[in-house]
Amino acid sequence: MYVRVTRYQMKPEAIPTATALLEQIKDQVMGLPGVLQFINSINEDGHGCVMSINESEALSESNSAAVQAIWQQFGDHLMGPPEASGYNVIVNWKN
Repeated sequence: MYVRVTRYQMKPEAIPTATALLEQIKDQVMGLPGVLQFINSINEDGHGCVMSINESEALSESNSAAVQAIWQQFGDHLMGPPEASGYNVIVNWKN
């Protein structure tokens, strides 16, 4: 498994609008090849983090163009471009 972690900063006043947009594109996000889990978190000041758990690094990387297109839908709501990095998952515990 592989996790893509993306940090971003949303304009605080845009959080409700961006959250509604996120709900509208859920099928688009979860339909990306290899996506197993998607978590998006944000603070009141607009600092946020997305964690996408994927079957493999190769599948995650193959989604790059589609992921960029998804982020572009949020362009008017962001303070700047998101910053992504990736990691191999060594454990994935759940209750």
